[in-house]
Amino acid sequence: MNRRMVLTLGAVGFLSGCVSQAAAVRVGPDGQPLPQVYKIRPGSENEISFRLLDAVNALRRAQSAPPLAFNAALNAAAATHARDMSVQNRPWNFGSDGSSPLTRAQRAGYTGIWRGETISETFETELITLATWMKREDTRAVILDPEARDIGFAWYQEPNGKIWWCLEIGG
Repeated sequence: MNRRMVLTLGAVGFLSGCVSQAAAVRVGPDGQPLPQVYKIRPGSENEISFRLLDAVNALRRAQSAPPLAFNAALNAAAATHARDMSVQNRPWNFGSDGSSPLTRAQRAGYTGIWRGETISETFETELITLATWMKREDTRAVILDPEARDIGFAWYQEPNGKIWWCLEIGG
């Protein structure tokens, strides 16, 4: 009798664990899981930046394009624009002062040839954002530009979790 009760309680415990985990995944009207808010932990800036750089360089290597290296001026231009997009509450390539991406890169001290900028407003990770950029012909062309040698990457996360991503590419 005790053995049967232990097995029954064990099965109920196992199944209740399965139910609570399944209930934690929220599904949208299309039947797909809803995205989770990606909260960036303080102190993980280098980890995120280098994870993105490694992914970009892997994509470039597959296209026989040379690898990119971080450039401090482009990083600064990207950080300025990520924050500014949040202030404007819209993802677009122009600054609140009317500045273009090229102007922002020059203001930050970039002396190379500016090649392009990709931006995003999302609650998702840097790698999901990169995958989304790679699906679009215009942003994919910027990331895979064979003349590019420099990269700047930054983000600004609002308290509600929304992330404004900005990627600058130079040659």
